[in-house]
Amino acid sequence: MSAPYQTETELLRAEIAAAAARMIAEDGADYGSAKRKAARQILGNNKIRGDVLPDNAQIEDEVRIYNELFFADTQPARLLHLRQQALRVMEELARFSPYLTGAVLNGTAGDHSDIHLQLFTPSAKDVEIYLLNKNTQFEVSESPHFKGQHAPVETLSFLLPQAGGPPEGVHLTLYDVDDLRGSVKTAAGKRLERADTETVRRLIMEESV
Repeated sequence: MSAPYQTETELLRAEIAAAAARMIAEDGADYGSAKRKAARQILGNNKIRGDVLPDNAQIEDEVRIYNELFFADTQPARLLHLRQQALRVMEELARFSPYLTGAVLNGTAGDHSDIHLQLFTPSAKDVEIYLLNKNTQFEVSESPHFKGQHAPVETLSFLLPQAGGPPEGVHLTLYDVDDLRGSVKTAAGKRLERADTETVRRLIMEESV
């Protein structure tokens, strides 16, 4: 933990965040399930109060610390590889206004991380047709809209082949073009991080220097 904690609630919140971060970094758990499992491990059968649960930003900070402590010799190369593969997909899907988000963008990606892209298109069916024409097999699911009051949006998931290695998971969350306008905020009121193709290319160049 990177800061002193003044109250029992703050200490519990920090312990849960650190435990959740380990699950995310080691096992590839998603933030929600890791948070819940970490809370059960630390609090046992006691009732879990909402105020002791860390937000995703605090957990993300702990994932960064964990990566620096235990994966400093491998995680940067893994992150660079995932960003390069993300750029490859974004360039292929340029007509659909792709944006990178998630762990590959914020720098916490590890061995179990997938590539998450947001696409903004007048027709989700056009993306499906494009993938089918490329002989890409995909699964269809739903993801929550980043604007909480909106209906869930379609997500296409597939495996991106890698030369000499296992494929990488890619998830395309499909939004309407109008969703790209205005500021995009998370439920906590903070701007949702996302990066266009040029920004991702610049990140890769900075890492490669």
